[in-house]
Amino acid sequence: MNKVVLVGAGGKMGCRLTDNLKGSSYEVAYLEVSQAGLGRMAERGVHASQPEDVVPQADLVVFAVPDVAIKTVTATLVPLMKKGAVGVTLDPAAPLAGHLFPREDIAYFASHPAHPSVFNWEANQKAHYDYFGGIAAKQSIVCALIQGPEEVYGIGEELAKTIYAPVTVSHRITIEQMGILEPALSETFGAAVVSVLKEGVDRVVELGVPKQAAYDFFLGHINIELALLFGQLPGGQFSDAALKAIEIGKPLIFKENWKDVFEAKSVKEQIKAIT
Repeated sequence: MNKVVLVGAGGKMGCRLTDNLKGSSYEVAYLEVSQAGLGRMAERGVHASQPEDVVPQADLVVFAVPDVAIKTVTATLVPLMKKGAVGVTLDPAAPLAGHLFPREDIAYFASHPAHPSVFNWEANQKAHYDYFGGIAAKQSIVCALIQGPEEVYGIGEELAKTIYAPVTVSHRITIEQMGILEPALSETFGAAVVSVLKEGVDRVVELGVPKQAAYDFFLGHINIELALLFGQLPGGQFSDAALKAIEIGKPLIFKENWKDVFEAKSVKEQIKAIT
């Protein structure tokens, strides 16, 4: 299982994967349709192949394309795949939305990076500023076997560790659990909350606090609060005053039913919206 076709090789995610696959032990062919993407591939010293020339020989076909394009792309390429090949998606949304072209004689596997943790310690500057991962910073990944024989999981996981390297931990979960993690936890919930954090700082600046003072003060406190809540300071705890402030703040800011965002019905609606 060594022949890989990377679909969307010149895209934002595709370029990251191309960089890691170039020096790997895999035999890789690249597919791209946009002129901008082809230009980025040329900068990396790789060229695009024709789908009919490479997909029928591929052991693994990686779909590094936006969620909204997966349905069309897989409908075009999956019929070309050989029996027993593996289709690899980089996000759970399209599989959970039913957008993967149905074929019972191939396998489907999904993997997604956790991205480097805010608690990462990196010895060099390149790794320190690798916020997305896949270049130099350590990160974990999550993987799921969507359909196919059990032995496919190890094959897909090995590829995932290569395209997202350096990987410290690979977590096996179900595709449904991956949907709870993204979009529900990391985007619908997490990105929304973080965007409100930024809006809060902006409001403080509007009220006259110097911008840099607000940034320094808030980001420093966020660092401590994250460390306390996520077990990075053994024995550490919020002060009584901070606990009282939290008690006051939660009902002022959050709806009582905010946890419904993680329920199956809500996750399904979120996935439908983004695909």
